Amino acid sequence: MNRCSQMMAGLLMKFQSSGSRRQFLSTVAMTAGPAILLRPRAGWAADITDPRVADIVAKTIGIDTHNHIDVPLTADEMPGPNIDLAGEMKRSGLSAICMTFATDYQPGDAYDRFLKGLASMDRQLEGNGMKRSLTPDEVRAAHKNSQPAIIQAIEGGHFLQGHLERVEEAYGRGLRHFGLLHDSDASVPLGDVYTNPPRYGGLTPFGAAVIKECNRLGILIDLAHADMQTAEAALRVTTRPVIISHTGLDTQLGNNPSMAQMMRPRLISKEQAKLVANAGGLVGVWTHLADTPLDYARNVRALIDVIGVDHVCIGTDTKLTQPRPRPGGPRPGQQPGRVGERTNQAWQDQMAGFYYIVVDAMLKTGFTADEIGRIGGRNFLRIFDEAVKK
Repeated sequence: MNRCSQMMAGLLMKFQSSGSRRQFLSTVAMTAGPAILLRPRAGWAADITDPRVADIVAKTIGIDTHNHIDVPLTADEMPGPNIDLAGEMKRSGLSAICMTFATDYQPGDAYDRFLKGLASMDRQLEGNGMKRSLTPDEVRAAHKNSQPAIIQAIEGGHFLQGHLERVEEAYGRGLRHFGLLHDSDASVPLGDVYTNPPRYGGLTPFGAAVIKECNRLGILIDLAHADMQTAEAALRVTTRPVIISHTGLDTQLGNNPSMAQMMRPRLISKEQAKLVANAGGLVGVWTHLADTPLDYARNVRALIDVIGVDHVCIGTDTKLTQPRPRPGGPRPGQQPGRVGERTNQAWQDQMAGFYYIVVDAMLKTGFTADEIGRIGGRNFLRIFDEAVKK
């Protein structure tokens, strides 16, 4: 018996008594590396036999442009449990994530929640031996050194509360990806949210000022949650490409009518996608409404058919780590910990890491290795370069 077989046998004996098959597979994946991720016993990775999958995962910089990491945002919740962010990233096959959080679900002061959220993330990054990547070159260097990379993001400008100087303060704390809007309006609004009735005629003057400040400092602007009028106005103001990090086309509704009804207001039209792409920007495809990895790859292809391969990326709107209870309950159609909410459990019976599954599905649906590399991360790094350059 070789060393690898001995290790596998020992792990199996350790977990057989508890019957935890998933725990066994997860531990093996962490210990044995990418090769074992290609040969799980069941689930969506059962037929990943294409040797190109492991090679593409290793060589490309896979980036999830919108991934929530739930951390404490109030003094009563801090410091919170330790999270295995580095481990989950290794399991996923992703090289980097845009690590985001939102401050508009909890009562109280959004600015205080923002500061506590950053402090909580500081603690988790330190515990995982990680740090924020402030430039695309730092992301590339981390990948070269086989280190997971984090790009700090925020979803919603609620913490600003009308104080433009807080954009520079956030920049100093490592923020490089700014989602202007989220589900609820900020106390000093930045624009119209696409799931709410229009109130402001699109982008507000304060929203325009925030965009200009992000351009000046070198922060990527994310127009997710913006309605068409807000997006049009934002693109007239910005001097840098923008991203819509997590959405889907309103023509790709999946096979679950109730889920489609709940999620449809969060989808964008072909016209809005073209608007962003024609300005040099990028649109991220989420995993919602894709019942299988093959459906996800087809949703990516549908968007490419509209705006081209150089303007599409991955933006799952999932969570790599265990979700914390959400004030006000889970988002529509989801429960904490439910399959579909976790990045590495995006699909039922998923036994391999997210990026491995997606690369395999994209190969099966006709994508080339070069296209996967662009969609996987090169496109994002290109507009990140444009956003942060002085």
